[in-house]
Amino acid sequence: MRHASTALPRYGTYRPAVPANIANLVLDLPPSAFADAESASHEITRFDAELGGEIAPFTAVLLRSESAASSQIENLTASARAIAEAELPGGKPKRNAEMIVANTAAMQAAVTLSDAVDADAILAMHRALMAKEPRHTPGEFRTEPVWIGGGSTPIGATFVGPRHELVPRAIGDLLAFVQRADVPALPQIAVAHAQFETIHPFTDGNGRTGRALVQAILRNKGLTRQVTVPVSAGLLADTGAYFAALNTYRDGDAAPIVERFTQASILAIANGRQLVADLRDIRENWNDVITARSDSAVWKVADLLTRRPVVNAALLAQELGIESTNAHRYLNPLTEAGILIETTSAPRNRVWRSPEVLAALDAFAERAGRRG
Repeated sequence: MRHASTALPRYGTYRPAVPANIANLVLDLPPSAFADAESASHEITRFDAELGGEIAPFTAVLLRSESAASSQIENLTASARAIAEAELPGGKPKRNAEMIVANTAAMQAAVTLSDAVDADAILAMHRALMAKEPRHTPGEFRTEPVWIGGGSTPIGATFVGPRHELVPRAIGDLLAFVQRADVPALPQIAVAHAQFETIHPFTDGNGRTGRALVQAILRNKGLTRQVTVPVSAGLLADTGAYFAALNTYRDGDAAPIVERFTQASILAIANGRQLVADLRDIRENWNDVITARSDSAVWKVADLLTRRPVVNAALLAQELGIESTNAHRYLNPLTEAGILIETTSAPRNRVWRSPEVLAALDAFAERAGRRG
């Protein structure tokens, strides 16, 4: 757990981290680490290219899956159904699901701003993530101590972030490292992430913002062009090794965090491929049970369900331009076909869900949390 307070301890001592300057770092890794990272990089670009013209349904799904996995690393968990319900217009989300939806916004900001990975982009990611957490000054670097573990003071904490006065300069140094073209991309991304977590520039949300930053750099370096590779879902398979690698990096050894990102990428791609295959199968099977004219909007609703598996009339209006009063005309055939289940019977708050798509998303999350 992260703690932040403007009140300094009265007794005892503690040692804030002093981030190394990495702008001109010569990355010293075993040859096998570079080779494995290069192989994983090729897998990332191959996965991104595989989806080709089919990116529409999967871009959003993979982005949300990455957001949920990144949140789960911070012990923020929610079912696929709870997350989907939290995204509904006019919904009343549960707390964890609401925070995961905010993380999706941060991930989206990361991808959108990836053309220029700079301090403004980092602040925008944090602002999107913490929009409903004003006490954590969304979109502003911290001006107070921050630490992990321990109690109400930094004394005894497992990690104490650098003094806040050092944060802007340290972020500038980190960005100078990111902008270099002479470092292999995946090791560069792993080191940049570990450095970001060492700087710990915010009072809360550092882990989630740091993993959003990973997505921005993946896109910026051209490893991904169309989709989000759910790297956090790979890290989730062994969070103990991930956190240990961050600590080892702070002691001066970058090899473990590079190795973790390499392994996480391979795991994430295998899991992502399975999710895409599951969703394709589900959508294809629906073609056999839907009875509607070929030009009916029922088919558009079916396509929407692969990326938004919980819907209401307001969502259909927002996504497909279907008037709320006509929503039932397109939802009823899908309900009769067994594709949808109506969750609520109240006429003012009718919600429908696709159990098959939700099950596929939950299966993805379960695989992500399983050691490979």
